[in-house]
Amino acid sequence: MDKMVMKSLLESMKMDAYVENRISEMHVCFFCERIGYKHLPMKRVGNKWICIDCLRELKEALDSLDEWEQEIALREELKKNIEPKGD
Repeated sequence: MDKMVMKSLLESMKMDAYVENRISEMHVCFFCERIGYKHLPMKRVGNKWICIDCLRELKEALDSLDEWEQEIALREELKKNIEPKGD
């Protein structure tokens, strides 16, 4: 039993040393707060890190920005036409 405990402690120490050695390569996503390493690609934007999943969602939102602006302009135009004029 003591041998298993010692082996477990040794493995734990190895893992701690590995993580501490690799911590400079790990980043936290600004949006979802997931930790990015080898299996979660990250991109630096300014001084913030963003994971690939959040970056995709952001791209989708930006790609539809023209549609949003058209909807806003249409609402403003309808609002102008509906509101009574102060004559």
